[in-house]
Amino acid sequence: MEKQHLEKKKQTKQLPLFIQISELLNREIAAGQWLPGDRLPIEAELATTLGVAIGTLRKALKKLEEDGLLERRQGSGNYVKRAPSGRAVYQFFHLETLTGGGIPTADILSVTADDDAFVKQQLKVEGDGKLWCVKRARYLNRELVAMEQIWFRYDHDPKLKPKDLHESLYLHYREQFSFWISRVEDEVDCGEAPEWVSKALGLENKAIMPKVHRRSWSNEGKVEEFSFTWYDPSKCRYVARWH
Repeated sequence: MEKQHLEKKKQTKQLPLFIQISELLNREIAAGQWLPGDRLPIEAELATTLGVAIGTLRKALKKLEEDGLLERRQGSGNYVKRAPSGRAVYQFFHLETLTGGGIPTADILSVTADDDAFVKQQLKVEGDGKLWCVKRARYLNRELVAMEQIWFRYDHDPKLKPKDLHESLYLHYREQFSFWISRVEDEVDCGEAPEWVSKALGLENKAIMPKVHRRSWSNEGKVEEFSFTWYDPSKCRYVARWH
């Protein structure tokens, strides 16, 4: 595992650092970095590798233990109990660094009302119904790797402001809109990136790059979100795993 550099952002509500670390370890276990029965590095070594205080690491490990992923053996260390499953915050996040894993964070660039006909069709929004459109910059280990454009129904919160949104929109949906994302469908292709995307990523205008089209269903079986993600293949990759 490469050493991570965790710098605090101010633009967007972030997950607590110990949750970020627990999510990273969750993703590393899911990626096969450690298998069930394996012992994690000693806490002092792992904290140094991650660049966090040992107290923060222990809170993250405790959460993973409570979630049933780790087993703490007195005097021996922390052992992987099972592979991740269930509703982790980033269970549907499929971008990883080129060496695997990485802590996902995001910055919201804009939140605007929209009436895109194609997206309204995806979300089954009829007539004059409006959408919220969110543009975000996506990071792995604080390195900019992708840009996102995300739509959801306007009537979930007609007074929505950028400062209201959490960096994990799926967590925001769960806590503020009373539903959670239970499954997603991704289609990946390559095409010409919009100017705002290529400019933000420092690429030449009209750059050809990978693009993920995503439909996200709620626990009630309703498509609640549609999104595009353009990612820089020189910095990250799209990974899907089945267990």
